[in-house]
Amino acid sequence: MKDKRNTKLALNIKAERIRKGLTQFMLAEKINVSESTISLIERALQTPSVFVVYDIANVLEIDINELFKGISF
Repeated sequence: MKDKRNTKLALNIKAERIRKGLTQFMLAEKINVSESTISLIERALQTPSVFVVYDIANVLEIDINELFKGISF
């Protein structure tokens, strides 16, 4: 079963990536991971490390907190 927090993070990452006009491949290249890693993250099948989330936020030119929006800890 997918964790609700991970699912929300995945949705936030995907929405921001699409909003910025990037493909999964483009984002993956920019943060030096595989396209399949981005796919797994966006489907909430893999939980990204805080370092990967930080890199994603930097590439998307947003505050890292935007990716955690709507998530309760």
